[in-house]
Amino acid sequence: MDVDVISNNSMSDNIISPPTSVEPTLLNDNTTILNGNTASTTANVTLSADTSNVASVTATTTTTAPSNINNNNNNNNDMTTQRKTTKFILSKYTIYETKERMYIVGSNKRETMFRILEIDLTMVDEELTVLEDNIFFTRNEIIDVLAELEKDSDDGLKKRLTGYGLLGFIKFTSCYYLVVITKHRQVAVIGGHSVFHIDGTELVPITNNYKKPDKYSTETKLMSTFQNLDLTKTFYFSYTYDITNTLQTNIMREKLKAVNRSDISIPTGIPNYNEMFMWNNFLLLPLFNSLNTVYDWFQCVIHGFIDQVNVSLLGKSIYITMIARRSHHFAGARFLKRGVNTQGYVANEVETEQIVTDMILTPFHKSGQGFFDSDRYTSFVQHRGSIPLYWIQEASNLTAKPPIEINVVDPYFSPAALHFDRLFQRYGGGTIQVLNLIKTKEKTPRETKLLKEFEQCINYLNKHLPDVKKIDYVSWDMSRASKQDGQKVIEFLETYALKTVYETGIFHNHSTFKETNLQEGICRSNCIDCLDRTNAAQFVIGKRALGVQLQALGIIEDTYLEYDSDIVNILTELFHDLGDTIALQYGGSHLVNTMETYRKINQWSSHSRDMVESIKRFYSNSFVDAQRQDAINLFLGNYIWKPNAPPIWELNTDFYLHNEYAIIGPKRSYTHWWNEYHIRSMRELLREEIIEKNNDITLGKVRMNIRGFPDAFDNYWNEYYLPRSLTWMQDLFAYNMNSTRRYQSTRKNKKGISPFDSRKQSWINKRLKTLLIAEEEKCKGEVILKEEFQRDITSTDEIDLSLYHLKNLIDNEKELESRLFDLSIHELPILNSNDVGRALNFLPSFSPTESLSDISTPIEINELYPTNSISVDSQYYTRLDNLSLNDLGPLDDYDEKALSFDSLTLEPEDLRIYTNATEMDSKNLVFVD
Repeated sequence: MDVDVISNNSMSDNIISPPTSVEPTLLNDNTTILNGNTASTTANVTLSADTSNVASVTATTTTTAPSNINNNNNNNNDMTTQRKTTKFILSKYTIYETKERMYIVGSNKRETMFRILEIDLTMVDEELTVLEDNIFFTRNEIIDVLAELEKDSDDGLKKRLTGYGLLGFIKFTSCYYLVVITKHRQVAVIGGHSVFHIDGTELVPITNNYKKPDKYSTETKLMSTFQNLDLTKTFYFSYTYDITNTLQTNIMREKLKAVNRSDISIPTGIPNYNEMFMWNNFLLLPLFNSLNTVYDWFQCVIHGFIDQVNVSLLGKSIYITMIARRSHHFAGARFLKRGVNTQGYVANEVETEQIVTDMILTPFHKSGQGFFDSDRYTSFVQHRGSIPLYWIQEASNLTAKPPIEINVVDPYFSPAALHFDRLFQRYGGGTIQVLNLIKTKEKTPRETKLLKEFEQCINYLNKHLPDVKKIDYVSWDMSRASKQDGQKVIEFLETYALKTVYETGIFHNHSTFKETNLQEGICRSNCIDCLDRTNAAQFVIGKRALGVQLQALGIIEDTYLEYDSDIVNILTELFHDLGDTIALQYGGSHLVNTMETYRKINQWSSHSRDMVESIKRFYSNSFVDAQRQDAINLFLGNYIWKPNAPPIWELNTDFYLHNEYAIIGPKRSYTHWWNEYHIRSMRELLREEIIEKNNDITLGKVRMNIRGFPDAFDNYWNEYYLPRSLTWMQDLFAYNMNSTRRYQSTRKNKKGISPFDSRKQSWINKRLKTLLIAEEEKCKGEVILKEEFQRDITSTDEIDLSLYHLKNLIDNEKELESRLFDLSIHELPILNSNDVGRALNFLPSFSPTESLSDISTPIEINELYPTNSISVDSQYYTRLDNLSLNDLGPLDDYDEKALSFDSLTLEPEDLRIYTNATEMDSKNLVFVD
């Protein structure tokens, strides 16, 4: 039989695939180099069926397996090259069996193209054997192939089940089991890509003589332990969108492809799926040595929380998507996982991403021939995690709050250094802000033990960091503040949120690198459990970020969002659901304290809820957590069964499963504890490598570098709108999404339809607005000055910044006259204009002989000031806009005396311009030592 080779324009279901690997890799004999940048390993396997006459269609994109795969907890790097097919995406899997083989038939969403994966069922106790010919089949051809397979088998071909995703393989004591997703539902859509929640799974044994194991056998107990981790609760996947990485990472990788700079890795050293958040990583390990198209067949799964809401604004839809990714390193239950392990991973480490989209268009592209250039996508990322020290709490059935003990004292804080180095790596080398919310005063020291040690840790790490990269540490006793009168918690958090959002910025996509705004840096929040207090703090920070995101999209003018407005209410719901979900995963109960607690509203119901949830959490910690910890250790591969070794339920501790000590290889420096590539500014890297080299995105470069553009590179339509199927409008995800529309029926004032108007015009909104206005201006100035400080000042920078400050100065002309004589040297830029031979210099304060306001005719400057005391080029400010930047440059040297001019005539208008331009506000602009 013959099959036509698929053209570039046909039936592509993919949008964002994991990017091509650009990190250095060790090449083996089977590796070939493509385009000078990418490595692709060719597989040479054949199905048992007679399919050799079917034409092979090669893949168009290469990608590398995760670089930090944890194999038996040894952190071995599996660099097996993985190819990612962009022709079509498999989304339905039908499993057939013969006596000797299992055949998995995968199809795209339209069920027009098919592939076959073959698994040997005879090698029960040996290594897993998985084979695939890189052959694509049409519907008629796959029917013929299955008919031939049935004819060749003595027992025929039996259909086992139909699934909608494959998670990998797990082995307990004998045979492998294939983990299949049997049910799923959509929970979000991002750029036309659907994100799904797992609702049902099944274990399929990989053997031809499977018998149900004995009830009391080790196999049964291990399987029961494995199933204690309920995969139908808060596990998520997507066929076409990489949910292990942030929106900023995914879009910037595509932009780099457009300018042929896939050699730049974003984030540094993580060119693919982020293995840290890939919970089925261990289940995929048996495949990498035998299959080079793993990610074509198997889905990457995250554990955490994903939800999406619709803000309805006069018929326009604004989607807010919340994604919380839990790290699978040092993962476990409360009290059993505290602090940090030897590899620098902390307990309950969660990355929270807040995506805000103006749904004018569905995809990441503008209409026409766009390529990831839509300016309607923004995102903001936060981080939470346990305090990165060696500390424990011994769980007891008799104590609700066990004492905290620091079990290991490390004077060099090596695990914390590893932890913060990874934060620099993942979040663009920007400043790390640490918000520590634990108690600062206690009668019996408990949390304060950690406070003192954590502050010593930050001080030690900061001692060696460059000044512009020092960790920004803030300690604030949130528990004590919440017991005081008034809204101290909200006021502090609002002020802190304003600072942190301006410091890190948000991601706002645009057509080019130069226009795109990046988030650089991260705010790391923690309390003891990173649950109640942390969730409230992250909500307030997320609320401020939401205001900035909506302003960037042109939806609102003021970044402050009022409490009790529809949009803040629905954001509160999102963070409550997120907090409850993380609390259930980690602590066994919902949040104890919610935003209502800290806002001091609804106190009676809040206290009753707190009591109930505290009891639930105490019960879970005492009786359930140990079983849940065993299930997590088994699922993640921290524990692997071995003959004559104690089973997991008999282990007194799992400490050694999560901690390992390297005794070979070079040691990390105790002082230079960071990787230089990790602290490098991502913004500066892109500016130097892309913008200043005139390699920004153009339509011509996209056509040259993106294969299949503009027809087949991103056919999101088949993903978002299922073709050839009958769909009821009320069944569509967008219609069932939680929306602010449901608030309208509860409004007393039917005239107020804006989701930004507060339902309760409380005093807290007025007070916060007054408090934040001055703070916002201060934050803007600090961010500008920090950006100036972080890079070398060039002549172009001087002129750009001079124009920026000059514009602000000219807008305020009134207070100049009285301040003219307070100027001192070094307070304004010293510039040299080579084209006209003029110079501008300022001297220390002096006193004129008469008031400038009395001048009405041209005067000699020497009549007002002593000879050679000052020389002024008053026309500089009026001509600055017209000067070429190439004609201006900073002076290499200067003298504190004025440049020699015997006389200088000033017109009254010139002098007025000069006084306007030398207002006191310009003193903060300094370019020379």
